[in-house]
Amino acid sequence: MLNETVKFDIRYDRWCGWLLGLFGSGRRFSRVLVTETGLEVRLGPAFRSVVPRSSIKSAQRWQGPVFGWGAHGWRGRWLVNGSSKGIVVLQVEPPARGRVIGFPVKVGELAVSMEDPEGLCGALGIPLHAAAPR
Repeated sequence: MLNETVKFDIRYDRWCGWLLGLFGSGRRFSRVLVTETGLEVRLGPAFRSVVPRSSIKSAQRWQGPVFGWGAHGWRGRWLVNGSSKGIVVLQVEPPARGRVIGFPVKVGELAVSMEDPEGLCGALGIPLHAAAPR
């Protein structure tokens, strides 16, 4: 079990980090934290969720194209990204709570672009599986 908080960086493409930074969602205001009890994902004011570790059932690499950057989703499936590379898809059961620009949402699937996808999964104690068709 983890006795300290471990911080991971969300991956940004150069142009996207600059653009999202204009809206307060750039590198300086975004992070992924793994604690003993949970996973916190924050993309500035655009997205925030705290997922209990016990609710994270699996992790896999993203497969397929990415058509947007920032925080977006619908019906429990959320993509939080500054890049189309390094995306880890976490299955969350039961769904966790989150907020998108202040509005409450449910998070049953959380995809995040990570600088260190393997490190994140290692800190969570779950294997990172190859991408499955979407």
